[in-house]
Amino acid sequence: MTTDHKLGKTGEKLACDFLLKKNFSILKQNWRSGRYGEIDVIAVDNSTKELVFIEVKSRATSINDAKELVSKKKQQKLYMLANSYLYLHAKENTACRFDVIAVRINHKGQALEHIRNAFYLQ
Repeated sequence: MTTDHKLGKTGEKLACDFLLKKNFSILKQNWRSGRYGEIDVIAVDNSTKELVFIEVKSRATSINDAKELVSKKKQQKLYMLANSYLYLHAKENTACRFDVIAVRINHKGQALEHIRNAFYLQ
């Protein structure tokens, strides 16, 4: 396993632990569909009852703007994946959103930033 892969897996675990403490229920991790790739975490925000598609970005360096870590191309892929998941698993008119969790892990410690409604797609 590469260092980047280990960093990513550690970041995803920290993100899921954070979400559980914030009253989320984790439905899926690393959910894949066809050629679009994967969604890091699919969860329910129990405080709003929204289905949340979450991209986790892990870095060893500082994170200035977590929103900027998810490119427009990646946003489009996440949108396609979310549509696929909704088609297969969700009830009609399910409220959903896209969040980003940025995790910094280095010799100084760990930091996590959660951005709700990180992006919208038309």
